[in-house]
Amino acid sequence: MDLHIKGRRAVVCASSQGLGFGCAEALAEAGCTVVINARREGPLLEAAQTLRDRTGAEVLTLVADVTTQDGRARLLDVAGDADILVTNAGGPPPGDWQDWNRDDFIAALDGSMLSPIALMQALVPGMMQRGWGRVVNITSSSVKAPIRPLGLSNSARAGLTGFVAGMAREVAKHGVAINNLLPGVHDTARIDQMDDHAASQQSITRAEARASRAASIPAARYGDAGDFGRMCAFLCSSHAGYIIGQNILLDGGATNATL
Repeated sequence: MDLHIKGRRAVVCASSQGLGFGCAEALAEAGCTVVINARREGPLLEAAQTLRDRTGAEVLTLVADVTTQDGRARLLDVAGDADILVTNAGGPPPGDWQDWNRDDFIAALDGSMLSPIALMQALVPGMMQRGWGRVVNITSSSVKAPIRPLGLSNSARAGLTGFVAGMAREVAKHGVAINNLLPGVHDTARIDQMDDHAASQQSITRAEARASRAASIPAARYGDAGDFGRMCAFLCSSHAGYIIGQNILLDGGATNATL
């Protein structure tokens, strides 16, 4: 399917690996010029070259932490008149609700709620003026069903979801479609971290924790970053202009809900 976004400029945050890289690759395959970002230069430059080799796309890079004001400012300088924004950042660490203090919650809000909002506030007005734009926020399946050791993430991502629910409906008439993409368990470094936490709590190996988690998913496997990226690219396509303010699960059926 031709997504009709060839030549569009796309910004994908935290995209040197994992789900962010999957999204960047799918958008590059669709013909976008892609701006990718990460905190470490080595993995970022390697990811950029991989994208160029695989897709032939123009790929721009920026080493920055988008959860900081300075990092966002430098990313926006490179973003220019971006048509597509994919927000993403590493989630807060797992833990126990009794151990978190105010500083922990502020850090979680800065990374998983306030940073995506700031990027949307900066880039969406230009999209509105040009009459076309797409935003996909990578959040979490915890928005639909909380994940017990991820209370910081549960809280911050729920806040972002509430903000997007209103904002998306205000800007839709200007040709801008904003949606959230909710990953479940995908084969990424973030899930490795969670499997390590589970293994520690249960006194088992990571392989055993992984096998146990996979068995709990109806699809009986971890998700693939490439599949996730292709769904992201579709939401960024010309075909998705009537999908507004939705929270779309990609979790292999793990969230046990009717609606």
